Amino acid sequence: MASFSFRAGNAGKLLRIPLYLLGRLGTLLVPRGRDWVIGCGAGIGDGALALWRAASEAGLEPLWLTGSDREARDAAALGIRAIPKNGLRGWWATARAGVVVVTHGFGDANRYATAGAFLVQLWHGIPLKRIGLDSPATVQSAFLPDFVPLQKLLGRLYRAQTRRIHVLPAASDRSRGRLESAFGLGVGQVLVTGEPRVDVLSAEDPVSRRAHAVARRGVAVGPIGDGARVVLYAPTWRDGAPDPAVPSDAEWARILDVLERTDSVLLVRSHPLGEGEYRPPVSTDRVRSIGSALVADITPVLPAIDVLVTDYSSMAYDVGLLAMPVVYLAPDPVEYAATRGFYGSYAEVAGPDPAADWSEAAAQLEATLAAPTEFARRAELSRGLSARMHAHRDGRNTARVLAAILARTGGIPGGVPGSVAASASAAPGSAASAPASKGTA
Repeated sequence: MASFSFRAGNAGKLLRIPLYLLGRLGTLLVPRGRDWVIGCGAGIGDGALALWRAASEAGLEPLWLTGSDREARDAAALGIRAIPKNGLRGWWATARAGVVVVTHGFGDANRYATAGAFLVQLWHGIPLKRIGLDSPATVQSAFLPDFVPLQKLLGRLYRAQTRRIHVLPAASDRSRGRLESAFGLGVGQVLVTGEPRVDVLSAEDPVSRRAHAVARRGVAVGPIGDGARVVLYAPTWRDGAPDPAVPSDAEWARILDVLERTDSVLLVRSHPLGEGEYRPPVSTDRVRSIGSALVADITPVLPAIDVLVTDYSSMAYDVGLLAMPVVYLAPDPVEYAATRGFYGSYAEVAGPDPAADWSEAAAQLEATLAAPTEFARRAELSRGLSARMHAHRDGRNTARVLAAILARTGGIPGGVPGSVAASASAAPGSAASAPASKGTA
């Protein structure tokens, strides 16, 4: 499984400083046009794909910047015009673009050519754990890891980068406060438009939404019986460290027993940048992998899930849009709070009874699946959490983000009628009229 850590990533950035300087010199010499380039650290999906589709429908022709052969194939399958982000072509396309859209970091595009562009950072989840400038992990380096002046330098470099962001969508005022703090931005950049990546959870009617999700799920993991319940386990990223919640053989036996007695299937989605093997000691169809190698973007599959099991993943905020019950499995909340930190307290999200291990989680999962009253109780808690964190549930987050970009960049290039941008920006609840009060963290 792929692994990444801030320590290794930051050490690499320090070594690449000459390339950043050279790239900056190039962007000063190359004039920018009004084209768009889009990249996504998770592949062809997430909010980047939603915005690509909306921009394309509005008359733009965004160019996707790919980071792997698989992304290139996925883009071709969807009819997306794409080139590799690395190399001269990727640098030139990024350097010439007026608008650069990313979801994770500037490396989603060509990292050496983003300076001077109108930068849109879609991000990839409502923060629960502390991120960016709020997290000590952001300024850690494998090179002189305990050298405080180096950590301060990395912090200044990070802030210098993030302050170039022009638009960062937020799901709500509460989320906006966290993003402003994490990225060192203000209300002029962080807009309560809702997040494009979750429009798929609000669009269409519930029956059609689930049918499409079931079809996607079937392509990834094969058919699942009509009467079976489907449980998704999605642990969060551990900054390159092993996942402490990997079940023991005894815990696997308990998990499999619950799955058999409730006629359920467990889909395991370890974080694409993490480590941890989830393989039961016996062969069974009750446990299947649905990692990023199979499904780059899990969000469109969520309507085909019945219960979520997670620790600190922001997915817990999203499934509430579907009123999906959540079982929290957190083996190390005290240690995690001390080393990484949460926005607010973990109990505000997970409640008073998160499971400490898989034995407890299996018992809670069985109660949720077997007792309609417990299923309904957890579903209502999930719905309430989402209501606090998602201000918009109309499936039009992407339209609001597009309207904000067009309003700030002068509309659509190439002579496409400006009424497209004007009508979008004038829509009720659009980003252009989003409230400016800072949310609480």
